[in-house]
Amino acid sequence: MWKKENEFPQQPEPVATPAPPRNTPAEPRSKEGATIGPSISIKGDLTGGEDLIIQGQVEGRIDLKQNNVTVGKSGRVKADIHGRMITIDGEVEGNLFGEEQILVRQSGSVRGNIVSPRVSLEDGSKFKGSIDMEPKSADRQRPQNVTTDNRHRPETPSKTETGIEQAAKAAAPTSRT
Repeated sequence: MWKKENEFPQQPEPVATPAPPRNTPAEPRSKEGATIGPSISIKGDLTGGEDLIIQGQVEGRIDLKQNNVTVGKSGRVKADIHGRMITIDGEVEGNLFGEEQILVRQSGSVRGNIVSPRVSLEDGSKFKGSIDMEPKSADRQRPQNVTTDNRHRPETPSKTETGIEQAAKAAAPTSRT
C-alpha cells in the first residue's frame, strides 16, 4: 500500500537549448553582402556600403568603390563597375574601375576597358578592351620644370579626362592632310 518515491520511474529533466541568434535591425551586417539573384533584372544606378554579388542582370552603373563586386557565372552586366575588388565569372559589357584589384576568371568575359593597379586574367577568360595599371599616385606627381609653351609638345589630356577617355583618344585614328 505504501510506495516509496524511488519505485516510480523518474522522467529526465528537460534540457534548455539556447535559441539560435537572431539578427535584429540594430545589428550591423558583418562580412555579408547583397546578392542579386539569377531571376532579378535591374536597370539603373546601384550604390551602397556592402559587398555585392550579381547572379542576375544589371544595366546602368554600379558604384561601390569601398566594397567588393562579384559578377557570378550567371551574371550579365551592361554597366560601368566601380569597386574595391572586382571579380568577373560571368559577362560584363562596360568599363571596370578597381581601387585594388580586378580578376577575370576562366568563365568570365569582359568587353570594355580595365583600370586598376592589379589586374589578373585567368587562362580561358575573354577580354576585349584596354588595361591601365598605372597607380593613382603617378597622376599626382607632375614634373615641376615643365614649360608652358605647348607649340612643340604633343597634345596632353586634361586633368578631368579619365584613363578610359585618354586611351580612346590615343587609339583613335588620326588623318593627316
